[in-house]
Amino acid sequence: MSAFVIDAFEFSRLKEQAEGELAVADMARLAGETADRAGVLKWSLSGGADKVGHPQLKLSVSGQVNLVCQRCLTAMPFTVSSESVLVLAKDEESADAIEELLNDESIDVIVGEAEFNVGYLVEDEALLALPVAPKHESCPAQALPGSGAEAAATEKVSPFSVLKNLKQ
Repeated sequence: MSAFVIDAFEFSRLKEQAEGELAVADMARLAGETADRAGVLKWSLSGGADKVGHPQLKLSVSGQVNLVCQRCLTAMPFTVSSESVLVLAKDEESADAIEELLNDESIDVIVGEAEFNVGYLVEDEALLALPVAPKHESCPAQALPGSGAEAAATEKVSPFSVLKNLKQ
């Protein structure tokens, strides 16, 4: 994965903005969840502060990946479209305190770093956007005639036929 490293706190303090693209093939964890390694994710990141003054990052990730349909086990396109607000904390204890203070489920509190790899953040966001069990709304018809539902309907086998053969 091509590394785009920032100082998260300085990025937020200076209200910087950045954007880029990452190939799915360059993100090992995400590529492992897809049907193939095709696709590109576009991302944009902007720094700032929340209403209380905590440093924060706003991340937007979009693109298309191919997932495996859990019904028909074929590839299906899935559009990733996610936006998140990430409040930065200096350490885990501060993160817990900030999270309790904000008490807002739509905002995530993370530990910021002086060497913060944005690529990992983009990959995490894309992984969180994936469905647990991806399925086509309507699975495409089977390619081979006589396979799938047609074959099952014409070759109905009684579940008791196996028992009948054992009795002999």
